[in-house]
Amino acid sequence: FFQAEDGIRDGTVTGVQTCALPILARRKSKVSVRDFARPLSSTTPRTRRRTTLRDFFDTWPHILAAREFRALVAAVQLARARRRTILWGIGGHVIKVGLAPLLIDLLHRGFVSGIAMTGAALIHDFEIALVGNTSEDVDAVLGRGQFGMAEETGLWLNEMAVGAARSGIGLGEAAGRLLSHARLGARYADRSVLIAAYRARIPVTVHLAIGTDIPHMHRAADGAALGAASHYDFRLFCALVQRMHPGGVYLNWGSAVLLPEVFLKAVSVVRNLGTRLEPITTANFDFIQHYRPLTNVVRRPTTGRGSCGYALTGHHEILFPLFAAALLEMKP
Repeated sequence: FFQAEDGIRDGTVTGVQTCALPILARRKSKVSVRDFARPLSSTTPRTRRRTTLRDFFDTWPHILAAREFRALVAAVQLARARRRTILWGIGGHVIKVGLAPLLIDLLHRGFVSGIAMTGAALIHDFEIALVGNTSEDVDAVLGRGQFGMAEETGLWLNEMAVGAARSGIGLGEAAGRLLSHARLGARYADRSVLIAAYRARIPVTVHLAIGTDIPHMHRAADGAALGAASHYDFRLFCALVQRMHPGGVYLNWGSAVLLPEVFLKAVSVVRNLGTRLEPITTANFDFIQHYRPLTNVVRRPTTGRGSCGYALTGHHEILFPLFAAALLEMKP
């Protein structure tokens, strides 16, 4: 292919020191055609009329995020099969983009051992259960001083906190109990994660930062009650995290600050009490990867032998249904 003037004469390279080079086919490479994606049509026998979700997942490449997605799904499936603890942490966005029915379905199928919520998730789930809508237009009402001033939300959620403090229970249990009561008349109970978990006896913990949620602005707000109910839930969450040893899973969905901090403190409490908490699997799902989830959920708690942490990026309204379907359909 080369002429003499290109520096090659008599089959040798002139003026260049050469060394033994690996044969390309034997060289260690990160990517192989064995790992490539396949067209969906290639996985479906001609005798079958319709493709399935399992066929779809079989077409994915075994590379990067697709490989990690598979590994995480397998870890959750294994935890369920072995009756290990699977905890879900959810921010408000998970509820307000309409994903509650999917989480409720997974709860009934044994993929949920406990749920940790932010105050925003509590608010959105409450409003959905009560009237079937949530998420006000802040820009439209802030100028008139009306943002966060819905009477029912402020009144009932603060009553939950007071009742929880008096009864010596957590805010999550108190919310499920009140929403399930005929007195409240929740019209959309079947869409409420709080109600579904309460009826199934799945613990829900609510983790507040007082001043961040609209019920804290209400005239009925009682800081002592809010703090006591949420602190009870923190202690309950520590007990749930302890049950993750060994082989449990924690999935953080859409909480960039609050729940990652709560999870890290719970991990510290559990290990301080003598539980190694390994191996465990953790994951952070969000449309932007932030410092705290990556550090406090994915990296720091998974330094033990056999533990793994994953970070998967995407919009909740797409990634959550995909993950839920994979738990049910992807090959174990």
